[in-house]
Amino acid sequence: MRRSFPRKPRKSRSLRVGVATAAVAAAALAMSGVPAVGARASVQGAGVQGVQGGQGGQSTQGSTTAGVSASGQAAFVRAAREYAVPLPVLLGVSYLETRWDAHQGRPSMAGGYGPMHLTDLAAATARDGAPAPGERGDPSRPGATRVPRGPAFQTVDLAARLTGLGKATLRTEPAANIRGGAAVLAEYQRRLGGAGATDPGDWYGAVAAYSGATEETTARSFADEVYAQIRKGATRTTDDGRRVTLAATGVRADRSWLRKLGLHTATNAAEQVECPAGLGCEWIPAPYQELGDGDYGNHDLADRPNSQKVRYIVIHSTEGSYAGTIRLAQDPTYVSWHYTLRDSDGHIAQHVATKDVAWHAGNWYVNAKSIGLEHEGYAARGDWFTEVMYRNSASLVRYLAAKYDIPLDRQHILGHDNVPGVTPGLVEGMHWDPGPYWDWAHYFELLGAPFTQNASSAGGVVTIKPNFATNRPVFTHCEDNPGPPSEGRPRRCRAWPSSAVLLHTEPRQDAPLLRDVGSNPPDGVSTTNVADIGSRVSTGQQYAVAEVRGEWTAIWYLGQKGWFFNPADAPRAVWTKATLVKPKQGKASVQIYGRAYPEAAAYPPDVPVQALVPLQYTWPAGQDYVLGLQAEAEYYRAVTFDPADHQVIRGQMRYYQVQFGHRVGYVLADDVDLVSPTG
Repeated sequence: MRRSFPRKPRKSRSLRVGVATAAVAAAALAMSGVPAVGARASVQGAGVQGVQGGQGGQSTQGSTTAGVSASGQAAFVRAAREYAVPLPVLLGVSYLETRWDAHQGRPSMAGGYGPMHLTDLAAATARDGAPAPGERGDPSRPGATRVPRGPAFQTVDLAARLTGLGKATLRTEPAANIRGGAAVLAEYQRRLGGAGATDPGDWYGAVAAYSGATEETTARSFADEVYAQIRKGATRTTDDGRRVTLAATGVRADRSWLRKLGLHTATNAAEQVECPAGLGCEWIPAPYQELGDGDYGNHDLADRPNSQKVRYIVIHSTEGSYAGTIRLAQDPTYVSWHYTLRDSDGHIAQHVATKDVAWHAGNWYVNAKSIGLEHEGYAARGDWFTEVMYRNSASLVRYLAAKYDIPLDRQHILGHDNVPGVTPGLVEGMHWDPGPYWDWAHYFELLGAPFTQNASSAGGVVTIKPNFATNRPVFTHCEDNPGPPSEGRPRRCRAWPSSAVLLHTEPRQDAPLLRDVGSNPPDGVSTTNVADIGSRVSTGQQYAVAEVRGEWTAIWYLGQKGWFFNPADAPRAVWTKATLVKPKQGKASVQIYGRAYPEAAAYPPDVPVQALVPLQYTWPAGQDYVLGLQAEAEYYRAVTFDPADHQVIRGQMRYYQVQFGHRVGYVLADDVDLVSPTG
């Protein structure tokens, strides 16, 4: 029997695979005495807890954090001068690692700290402690393995030796961290025989080494991005309020330095990799094999886009280490996804050809029409994703979107948390990664499709767009707060930057949150639990405006009016043009579906009819929702190992995809009318 969801295994991933062995073994550099640098492993965090939290408002105030220095710029200038590192190189490397942010002294998924992303895996894993069970846990997943140790995972040790500063200081004080990063860069340059070089282009080898990559193309991709940023320049305010500028500098990078690093080149079926040139993607195939008794794993062969259009790209977080995730991708009894991205250096591994169907989204209709990308990280932690992973992911998505003609918007580039359950009983168990701490605004800027205002209030539609740095909702039950509630109340998460905005039943902060009878049965009461998406929206999502009252805006959401604070001096949404969908005149309500399957008459006699089961939500007359796309009525029948038995069932019915709540939903076209955009 196939594991069913309702016919495919839903990806039930543990909040943690635990710390696995190094994502890649540390490779020795070619020069004598030069240790491998980077090869950073992912770090372990605590599990998401399933306790439902209490209600709460939304705060725009973040935790204070020590400044980079009296002047953020000055810290870089002083460190560059002290260690004879060209200032553009130091600023460029830091920008590619962290965009100059300090992240309140918290480690990244790769165990990197501070603006220079100095790695201290030992400290990061000691902080997190043992794995904690979570409501999304899977006891069948392989257990934790030994935490990798050694210089490759401890660049802070080298920084401490070179600067004389303590490791805790290097981790938590931004100015010290910048100084340590400069010292490490200078040491890499010395070992490569380039000490004293003043031309930024002659630091290419040291920059590539700083990436931590052990594969040559990945290291080159990192260095190329750094030098492209140097040529472009940048100015931004960091997460602690400091202004830093990288002046645009004409520089010609000398790539000949890369050969001195002695990094390996990928040779494992590179011709099979579907990836932008220069990213250094590697092919680590997911198995396609029979398991006995008619079962097989861990994906389905197909012929997309000839058989079906690829409509979606789904963004996931791994909920475990890169190494553990790669191990799971090679397990024929597990589930599958197309790509895995490593946090430390943005390295990309492909497992399933994009023509084939991976089992990743928990919704067979979406699986059959999507490509899944797993990003090393945790949905419930404010631990940050590196800039290089954001950039490489965006490059990959741009490539895939161009290949399959996928629009770059939040109706087609979905989070796993936007994918609907296929039937009422499966809504509650749907996953919610990549979570509220994924920076959708920055991601779409990198995609070249930023969210901007393009209409007036007359259009009646908004795109959610809070300021990620200052938008810090109050959530509970994050992984850094394990244990029982204190004094009868759930523990609050730290005030991390977020893409999420909470919705209330009335235009006031202390009003209850909206109800979601699917995610929170039976009464639908939503909470501020970080895993509860029942009453929140996310950057880039679009909704019809129901009412504006002072500094508050109400939108239609899950059949209710949801209010969010939206003052003119700190808006959380922008006016936009979009086509709206409304119930046909005379209809009291419209049914919402989790999949767009064909009508019964479309099925041949030998294929069981897949029932059209509406979800448990109500869409009353008088409410409008934003059109995402016209969805084909299709069902990919693939229940045997032999792809010759697979077939696509196509119907005559038409569906529209709408942004109904936090997740999308499907509605029959015959039940609704379209309203052209105005404003």
